Amino acid sequence: MSLKSNESLFVVLTAINTCGYDAELESSDPLRIAIRGEVGRNLEASENAKGAADSICEFYRDHQQSDPSHTLAQYVSLALYLTPPPALAPKVRESDLPPDASGVLGLVPLLNKFYAQAGLHEIWEQHANTYAELGNRYGEPLARMISGTELYLRIPSGNYYGRNFTIYVEPMGAPSETNARNYANDYYVVITPGSANGLKTDQIRHAFLHYLLDPMVGTYAGGFDKLEPLLEAVKLAPMDESFKSDASLLVTECLIRSIEARTMLGGKAPLTDQDRAVEASMSQGFVLTRYFYERLLDFEKDSVGFRNALPAMLAQIEVHRELRQTAQIQFAASAQPELLQLARPKEGKLLVTAEERLSAGDRATAVKLAKEALAEKTEDPGRAYFILAQAAATMGEARDYFEQALKATSEPKVVAWSHIYLGRMLDLRDEQEGGALRAQAVVHYQQAVNASESLPDAKAAAEQGLQKPFAPQGGAPPEHPQAGDPKNDDQKNDDQKN
Repeated sequence: MSLKSNESLFVVLTAINTCGYDAELESSDPLRIAIRGEVGRNLEASENAKGAADSICEFYRDHQQSDPSHTLAQYVSLALYLTPPPALAPKVRESDLPPDASGVLGLVPLLNKFYAQAGLHEIWEQHANTYAELGNRYGEPLARMISGTELYLRIPSGNYYGRNFTIYVEPMGAPSETNARNYANDYYVVITPGSANGLKTDQIRHAFLHYLLDPMVGTYAGGFDKLEPLLEAVKLAPMDESFKSDASLLVTECLIRSIEARTMLGGKAPLTDQDRAVEASMSQGFVLTRYFYERLLDFEKDSVGFRNALPAMLAQIEVHRELRQTAQIQFAASAQPELLQLARPKEGKLLVTAEERLSAGDRATAVKLAKEALAEKTEDPGRAYFILAQAAATMGEARDYFEQALKATSEPKVVAWSHIYLGRMLDLRDEQEGGALRAQAVVHYQQAVNASESLPDAKAAAEQGLQKPFAPQGGAPPEHPQAGDPKNDDQKNDDQKN
């Protein structure tokens, strides 16, 4: 888990604040008011800056939503997909953006001029210490939440090879809003401090539980065909439609809600309160919540870790029994909106879907879709080979696919990360064989540096490889060269092989 600020997020949200996004301004942190005032003074002092702001504001008015939370959400999604200033360019192709971010993509060409003319970088630097103080304010309670969740599930701390859970603190939004996003192996939560509100620990913990459990449940998604009748049984439930069409999503959400009920108030909530929380989830359509809640009672009495306990929990679901119980449920009229938004691929995008399945632990489906994309010859073959490399069962197979990816594409992210992984494989072999492979690894790292000018995390990983040979974190086995890689460049790491 990392807690930080993000200048791209600051730029985008400051831009919409300039143009009339005033949601919950009265209860916002004083820093939001101060920054709005400083930007306003810069605009008044420069006709060029005012003109750049006018273009931004025209776009904002044309794309404003009736619900301020939806307005904020689409710009948060866009910001998380932009490279750092001054480039402020999309990290991925337009076709691979989440739908809500695609809807406001036209803001990007206007941001660069506004960023420069309004002096946003200078304002950002001026308040760097204040942003750091906001982060420090939340660091300790977040660390307690993370460690407490890991302790309950008996999951070793930090054992999340190649995956990232990042919390951004950004005061330019509405204090009541918490936005969470899942982009493949990267999970983001954007929190907004206010003048009086405390940390929304429950919401952040919900996203963290997704981060922990999505890949675990996804590993068994191939066996969820038996749950199809349950999906049909919840068609009239008020929950989001995605849960009614994907058994893996439904199972994960029910599991998370059962854990939240069982651990209310640090596990000290009365059983009657826990039961009400379970019933509320069931009435919204999350009909396996009680099943998992009851399994957790047994789990707590044992000493096995959750990763080892999960297979039996999933295997022992009796569909007919759950269908009978579901038939007795009077579904509620509405459901709480799901906090965590997934980067939903557009129809027909095989590789985006393959990346999503790979990040969920469903390696077989990812391989199938990547090979379909290669056969149809309608999408980037280099990207398809890159996915196959991540899903490969052995280092040799992964190496071959990475090499094919380099031959098939010039996409910077695929090129950079393929070179990084090939360099790491050589470093691992060099350590094992005592040979002279380090020089070859250095060549790959240097090529990765050359390809990653707009990819800060890839560049940092490549430069680290130049400085010293790769060594997996946490004792990861050497056949997994991607272990421990913090990849925020929207390329997909190999969690499944770890």
